[in-house]
Amino acid sequence: MSDSEDHQFESKADAGASKTYPQQAGTVRKGGYLVIKNRPCKVVEVSTSKTGKHGHAKCHFVAIDIFNGKKLEDIVPSSHNCDVPHVNRTEYQLIDISEDGFVSLLTENGNTKDDLRLPTDDSLLTQIKDGFAEGKDLVVTVMSAMGNFFLNLTLFLIIF
Repeated sequence: MSDSEDHQFESKADAGASKTYPQQAGTVRKGGYLVIKNRPCKVVEVSTSKTGKHGHAKCHFVAIDIFNGKKLEDIVPSSHNCDVPHVNRTEYQLIDISEDGFVSLLTENGNTKDDLRLPTDDSLLTQIKDGFAEGKDLVVTVMSAMGNFFLNLTLFLIIF
């Protein structure tokens, strides 16, 4: 090989940050997060069976998908690892709602975030639109996990 050859590499990977981390199933508790069927979920119920003739005690998890609200269940041996998503919650002030369904949010450092759509849940959508139309200052929570984002109303701040 000569030094004059031009080598090109094509990268198909992301920055390398993992969307999940392993945690022993026996240590996951109610209120924690868990990946079930490749969906980030919040655990609402945990029950553990005793060790049987086949070895491991089993953990039965009942969880709610944090993005679509669907109930999912999984059974994992308590000594095995399961995936736990990195979940981030950030609060923003709602500045504007565009006609095409995108929201404009004020970040902590004074910039705007304009790449999120209104939620599809009808009751939440009505709350946000009605509160905004009434001139209330709305604070919303944006949850992110595994590359997905979810907009949620956290509280109303009423201006007199």
